[in-house]
Amino acid sequence: MHYRFLGHSGLKVPVLSFGAGTFGGTGPLFGAWGTTNVEEARRLIDICLEAGVTLFDTADVYSNGASEEVLGAALKGRRDRVLISTKTGLPMGDGPNDAGSSRFRLIRAVEDALQRLDTDYIDLLQLHAFDAATPVEEVLSTLDVLVRDGKVRYVGVSNFSGWQIMKALGLADRHGWPRYVANQVYYSLIGRDYEWDLMPLGAEQGLGALVWSPLGWGRLTGKIKRGTPLPEGSRLHDTASYGPPVEDEHLFRVVDALEDVAAEVGKTVPQVALNWLTTRPTVSSVIIGARNEAQLLQNLGAVGWKLSSEQIAKLDKSSAVDAPYPHFPYRRQEGFARLDPPIAG
Repeated sequence: MHYRFLGHSGLKVPVLSFGAGTFGGTGPLFGAWGTTNVEEARRLIDICLEAGVTLFDTADVYSNGASEEVLGAALKGRRDRVLISTKTGLPMGDGPNDAGSSRFRLIRAVEDALQRLDTDYIDLLQLHAFDAATPVEEVLSTLDVLVRDGKVRYVGVSNFSGWQIMKALGLADRHGWPRYVANQVYYSLIGRDYEWDLMPLGAEQGLGALVWSPLGWGRLTGKIKRGTPLPEGSRLHDTASYGPPVEDEHLFRVVDALEDVAAEVGKTVPQVALNWLTTRPTVSSVIIGARNEAQLLQNLGAVGWKLSSEQIAKLDKSSAVDAPYPHFPYRRQEGFARLDPPIAG
């Protein structure tokens, strides 16, 4: 397993990490992801550690805390061998203070997560969503206290816009509070919006991307092909509405290119899709999930080999979409393009 620095921090993370959203799954979304119990989770973690995957990602909202509980129980006795990433901020109840990033909520959320995870500290705490009702100064000063108290080691965000991140980074620099070093983002060959604003921000400000749903909500598993119906067992039947829509022709164009490259390198479609992500600028780690050992072993086969520059270019071309304003002149006109060169990998 290859390891990379998480943004501009000194923390090294594996290029593949494991998402525990399938652990203890309940409800229409997480239940469709998976219902892994503690014993099953312990075996998946064994496989991960054997492969060098040491970062495990979860969130308090995943099955109302059950994911954290199962992960904590499955890691018992080997906490010092792993990194735990969790998220908070989305609603955990109907009460007025059961959501958001207020000082009250953050402190309580971290204490609750520590108890569920059965640990004394969280390696990476990420805000799961931007809380427009809480002053950013309140959020950052609270994170500073949590870091100083040793309950949190590093901080990051997820599902933030560029201006929201930059406002926080500016205030953190002004007051000496911890800077965000991670941005957990949706990014895949059929969802490249991350590249327009958040990737340049990450490169310039030192935020490492932790990629979630790298197979486009299950659309790039190799089971969805041009001219064939959606498989009966696909979780997309239950979860498609939770993710961004994808036009059929765009999806099939990407799948066609993936199948061509997969045949050339002797790998599977999802392995190629995951490998492509590891070549992208600012990506620190790609979060893989699995409902069983077979899925996990297949996903782990996405690293340890390289795509050629020609194969990467083929995947880039197949998945490219028109740039939105104000980005399109920098992609279409030479004068603009000279002022905004591509981000180095």
